[in-house]
Amino acid sequence: MTPHFDGRTISELFQRTAAACADRDFLHIPATACRDYADSALTLTYRQAGEQVAQLVTQLHRAGYQPGHRVALALDNRPEFFLHFLALARLGVSVVPLNASMSRVELGYVVGHADIALAITHAGHAAHIGAALPSSIPLHVVTNDGREYASPAAPAAAAADEAALLYTSGTTGLPKGCMLSNDYFLEIGRLYAGLGGYCRFDGLGDRLATPLPVTHMNALACSFMIMLMTGGCLVPLDRFHPSTWWQSIRASRATAFHYLGVMPAMLLNATATEHDDLSDSVRFGFGAGVDPRHQATFEARFKVPLIEAWAMTETGAGAWITANQDPRHPGQRCFGRPPAGLAHRIVDDEGSDVAPGCVGELLVRREHPPLRRGFFTGYYKDDAATALAWRDGWFHSGDLVRVGADGSFFFVDRSKNIVRRSGENIAAIEVESALQAHSEVAGTAICPVADELRGEEVFAFVVLRTGVAANADTALRLQAHCQQALAYYKVPGYIAFRSELPQTASQKLARARIKALAAAAVESADAFDLRRLKKRHV
Repeated sequence: MTPHFDGRTISELFQRTAAACADRDFLHIPATACRDYADSALTLTYRQAGEQVAQLVTQLHRAGYQPGHRVALALDNRPEFFLHFLALARLGVSVVPLNASMSRVELGYVVGHADIALAITHAGHAAHIGAALPSSIPLHVVTNDGREYASPAAPAAAAADEAALLYTSGTTGLPKGCMLSNDYFLEIGRLYAGLGGYCRFDGLGDRLATPLPVTHMNALACSFMIMLMTGGCLVPLDRFHPSTWWQSIRASRATAFHYLGVMPAMLLNATATEHDDLSDSVRFGFGAGVDPRHQATFEARFKVPLIEAWAMTETGAGAWITANQDPRHPGQRCFGRPPAGLAHRIVDDEGSDVAPGCVGELLVRREHPPLRRGFFTGYYKDDAATALAWRDGWFHSGDLVRVGADGSFFFVDRSKNIVRRSGENIAAIEVESALQAHSEVAGTAICPVADELRGEEVFAFVVLRTGVAANADTALRLQAHCQQALAYYKVPGYIAFRSELPQTASQKLARARIKALAAAAVESADAFDLRRLKKRHV
């Protein structure tokens, strides 16, 4: 369908939608999702949101924030995040969403690399975020007393059209900052609003629930922009709670929801009831990575189609593929057929096109100039990485796919050394670096292993230094060490010890062999299972 509303910037889009839909719900937080900070469900209309955004604009402008500044937001999926995002957008200030689950070391790297002028958080994260900030960067804790914002602590560093700097796991080192423009966000909203098929928005009573964090482009851009485009209500949940999921969906009157691949498996574990049929209220679920064994079963039980899609933070709407039309091939990891305007290649390790039906890496770009329209602007302070991602004029996704006879795309694997756990991309090299810093470790290799609930789990092979015992106590020490250096979800869930690591003829880690050995170690219980100890810091 044609978007009901549009604009040249995120702020202009919001203002136009708010003017036309003043009395519609803008945000709704069910009671089950805000119990940590509110006594009951929270709802803001577009009129109320507009008034609060205007107040924030006045305060932030008075403090001196202007185009080119960056402000870090550690506000979780609370209403304050979206209100500050819109207020800062109106001032031309870029936001840097912070995941408070990261360790202080990780947070320190991001806020230092991003050249932020201010960090904003709530009382629950204040101590953790504050400890990660250098003394030169002020911390603003959101309260109800109208506290003034400190003046900018850093000069403008962002480009004029930058709306957000979003950090993703770097496969070759530290996280990379993806520069995202206003046009990036608007293109996503336009594309999603126009998909049609199973992804239907009526522009009248759309209510989209998402448990995904605003530190990901899915919640930050996809969910939020489509609701602004259609005058709908965003229902941001604090996170995915299987026991209260359907309660939240029903209470919020959601007409669609976004999911992670692990969610259907967990929801299917619940006892079936006479209320499972949601076909009269929920039109579709939208996500990626559903287990092939569960997609058809879930759709048959709950009468809600799970629409698989493919995109990356870097590709945005520039390369977005969705299985929103039949044939969807449920249970085969199908993510649809490429839309008009998207050029693609499937290539082998040498960069040559593979034969039809064969597996290769997916390369994408726009079919007509500008070839990068809708994509990220680039990696902040890393022109070399940007050039590498765009080598030979194509964006290299790192995802291995095949194309079926009917033109449908099927996901096969990742060529990048990434663990995909509960929707989080975890770079193996980052975990390896953390382990390697321990005095008892001589060598290590990280890889993914299958996990029934999380999709994949972090597996670590460790070579110990001479004299260190390869026992459970050592495994616990190493995991505890990682807990101090990494976000909880990145630490190894399994640790196994080896005298040496498999290598290729060029003395690089033999990743395929390591992955096979890890799967065998889990199957035979030859690894220490430490998954129960992976818990959030905050």
